[in-house]
Amino acid sequence: MKKLPALLVFFTCLAYAGPKWVSLFNGRNLDGWEVVGDGVWDVLSDGTMVGQRHLGKADHQAWLYTREEFGDFEFEMDFWTRLDGNSGVSILDTSRGRYSHGVGHDGSKLPSAIGYEIQIAFGSTEGRFPTGSIYHYVGAKPGVRKLHDWNHLNIEHRNGMIRVKLNGQLVAEMPRHAERAKSGPIGFQLHDMNSVLMARNIRIKKYPAK
Repeated sequence: MKKLPALLVFFTCLAYAGPKWVSLFNGRNLDGWEVVGDGVWDVLSDGTMVGQRHLGKADHQAWLYTREEFGDFEFEMDFWTRLDGNSGVSILDTSRGRYSHGVGHDGSKLPSAIGYEIQIAFGSTEGRFPTGSIYHYVGAKPGVRKLHDWNHLNIEHRNGMIRVKLNGQLVAEMPRHAERAKSGPIGFQLHDMNSVLMARNIRIKKYPAK
């Protein structure tokens, strides 16, 4: 049997390599992102993204969304929030948070109701939905999040299923509701005036639609 030329073998391997991880954040500025509401978003000198609110001036929720939208994907980041902080990551939210703040605020049309919100909450804000939960629907497996350190979050939406891993462990999963959108942006939430979110190593792997 003849051996394939080395170049042909190389390109054949590339064809089967599958989707690659792509950075969603350049570590310098918010190019590719849009601010919704009164959140204050900065980039530190080490490339960490930081979101916070003006104390005493917060108007309901604030969000930061990717301008790009995603269908089937795997998303991950490292994050830190303060004790009693309340934040989250939204997926498949076609409203882009427009009902979450200001005169148009509507509690029945928040990103967690139109799409899904993966909860980030430490301390007294956790309740029935601790960090890693699919808010309103599936409470995360307890005891996985680190309270005083960075945590790693992985969110997968593929073939109609949503799966959440926290620090490498599967903590929540559920099927996507049939009536909800199959694609949308990634969003970061600042829930109230006490919210602080730090994020780094923000990236995504996009899968072809089926």
